[in-house]
Amino acid sequence: MIVLWVALAASAATFIGGSFALKFRDKLHLILGFSAGAVAGVALFDLLPEAIELGTKYYEPATIALFIALGLFGYLILDRLILLHTHEEDDEANAPRGSFGAFTLSAHSFLDGIAIGIGFQASTAIGIVITAAVLTHDFSDGINTVNLILKNGGSWKQAFRWLLADAAAPVLGAASTLFFTIPESVIGLVLAVFVGSFLYLSASDLIPESHHRHPRALTTIMTLLGALVLYVVVYLVQFPV
Repeated sequence: MIVLWVALAASAATFIGGSFALKFRDKLHLILGFSAGAVAGVALFDLLPEAIELGTKYYEPATIALFIALGLFGYLILDRLILLHTHEEDDEANAPRGSFGAFTLSAHSFLDGIAIGIGFQASTAIGIVITAAVLTHDFSDGINTVNLILKNGGSWKQAFRWLLADAAAPVLGAASTLFFTIPESVIGLVLAVFVGSFLYLSASDLIPESHHRHPRALTTIMTLLGALVLYVVVYLVQFPV
């Protein structure tokens, strides 16, 4: 049941992010910069150590590294060749493309829900930290969903409808994990895949989105702050006061 509650929190983060985009577009670079650091932080400070600790009970370290690479390059293929992800400056207004882009972001949010569910299957601590990263990522997903529709000539009503779909996706993804269980021998490899995919999201999507319009020191500081906050979250979860 806790999985569904945290998935609802991810849903709320998506909706809040989209609402933020509708009102405060001039501040988005700071939010996206923080999100980039937070997503990279959870990959480096929590998922990577957990993947090594759990995975090396059954596999060689080289195998763990291979699955990290599979996560990174697999997400690159998904992003570049299948989902056709674009940034705001790439194309002229095109309503069908905007809707397709919003659909792919909703698919991302569905996968985020699955990540939450699998994290809680590994342990409560891992589930909590993955949730923290997903919350920041889904906040930016809500922002990007609204931006994709509006920049491609869509209406505010269309943007709001897609925002609702994106907000519902993580709940559905998390709920799906209630019907299957990942074997203990495989969890380390699954976490390794998440390491690679989270690093890709941060380095290839969130950081450029935060930086391309406002290449300022404050944006970089927000990225570092996001990583620091996730480091503190991981530390508090592992060593509660």
